[in-house]
Amino acid sequence: MSLSVEIRADRIHRGAHLVGGQHVQGDALLEKVNPARPGTSLGRIPVADRGVVDSAVRTAHEQLAAWRKLGSIARADLVHRLAGLMERDRGELALLITEEHGKTRAEADSEVARSIEIVRFAAGLGRRLGGRTLPSDSPDTWSSTTRHPIGVVGLITPWNFPLAIPVWKLAPALVAGCTVVLKPSPLAPFTAQRLVTLAHEAGVPAGVVNLVHGDGPTGAALVEHPLVKGVSFTGSVDVGRSVQAAAAASLTRTQLEMGGKNAVVVLADADLEKAADAVAHGAFGQAGQRCSATSRAIVQDDVFDEFVARLAARASALRVGRPDDPLTDLGPLINRASLERCLDAVSAAVRDGARLVTGGTAVVTDDGGYFMAPTVLTGIAADAPLANTEVFGPILVVLRCRDFDEAVAINNSVRYGMSATLFTASLPLIGRFLTEAEAGMLHVNRPGVGAFPHMPHIGTKESQVGPAECADDAIEFFTELRTATIGVG
Repeated sequence: MSLSVEIRADRIHRGAHLVGGQHVQGDALLEKVNPARPGTSLGRIPVADRGVVDSAVRTAHEQLAAWRKLGSIARADLVHRLAGLMERDRGELALLITEEHGKTRAEADSEVARSIEIVRFAAGLGRRLGGRTLPSDSPDTWSSTTRHPIGVVGLITPWNFPLAIPVWKLAPALVAGCTVVLKPSPLAPFTAQRLVTLAHEAGVPAGVVNLVHGDGPTGAALVEHPLVKGVSFTGSVDVGRSVQAAAAASLTRTQLEMGGKNAVVVLADADLEKAADAVAHGAFGQAGQRCSATSRAIVQDDVFDEFVARLAARASALRVGRPDDPLTDLGPLINRASLERCLDAVSAAVRDGARLVTGGTAVVTDDGGYFMAPTVLTGIAADAPLANTEVFGPILVVLRCRDFDEAVAINNSVRYGMSATLFTASLPLIGRFLTEAEAGMLHVNRPGVGAFPHMPHIGTKESQVGPAECADDAIEFFTELRTATIGVG
């Protein structure tokens, strides 16, 4: 769909918290700029202090009983209506994502389409939100389980999927019967704000979904609030650890998704064209700014040089530039700090002996955006910093392996376990990979990025703590299980 859509400033760029259906202003302000044109301000947002967070949480708590009593089918109907409104405004949402994140037109359209699918799937959970009937040890006794909402939940979302991640937390939370306080990243505040206004337009009662803007202290106030019964967080490991520690003090339930250092293994019998396409897509799509991005390629010696040449050709051919240009392949990084971090990581690796195959530099534009050339490096040890640390940019490290066993050992050597991929024609090795690779989402002979609404989004090791997101599993975090044993004789 074309993104030649006007964004109405009164609907999108009204920087305010949303509490009980009302706009709440604040004194301290953060400015959000367009990462492709940093001289262009997209608007300002207030920073919620503990008082604003307390008001939002208490408002959500006040609505909890009525929202729960409405029932899962009626709640799901409202969520389904939200999907329809997102469909109606999909061009506007995509343009907003392009402006505040820097995704290309195609990437923004894809995120909106997937978000609508996620909301529609979650709405279907309303008719499946049940328990089980179980046999009883005693005669004339009926035993069953039921699921109930846990209460007010705090949703803390990142900037890299400004629509998809908020909806895959928000939609199942609402269907489950929870009330919500959403805190989006200050680097992508307006897409989430628009989502909350659409939820209100869909008929979700005022106060069931609230939004507070802010940074770390705002998130801490939300996590530490005594009326918050669950926190679903997506972000870095360091921040995730702080969320977990703060939540532990009050035994608040947590769901943490914290990134990855994902690998694609390419064996000598692989279809190299297909593998190179998949690795380039996984490494450089969205400028490498996704938790499932391919940041390592582990390639068997026999085809290493040929595969690197194929990757270099693909990376060099990618067009870096303004995301609103339909010919652009890579948009900007989210801010200057991200660009400098990525450039510094490449420079450090080269000083340590890495070979820079292509890229490694900033791309200068007339608008001064935060652009980086797609980058491929070789000659790096599997235990080197750049092969183990998530840098969140268009940087790919290509590592050598002798055989399948060494490839799996390298894949498993990092502290993360989000996604892992294998390219091979060997069915026995595919079977071993699915058993031995330490990652929550495994792929074979396809790109290592992307998730379906009906498939769990899950990681292992330091990539994930708590239940999976998306799929039927999404309900688990937002509900608690109860048993009922009833004598009927």
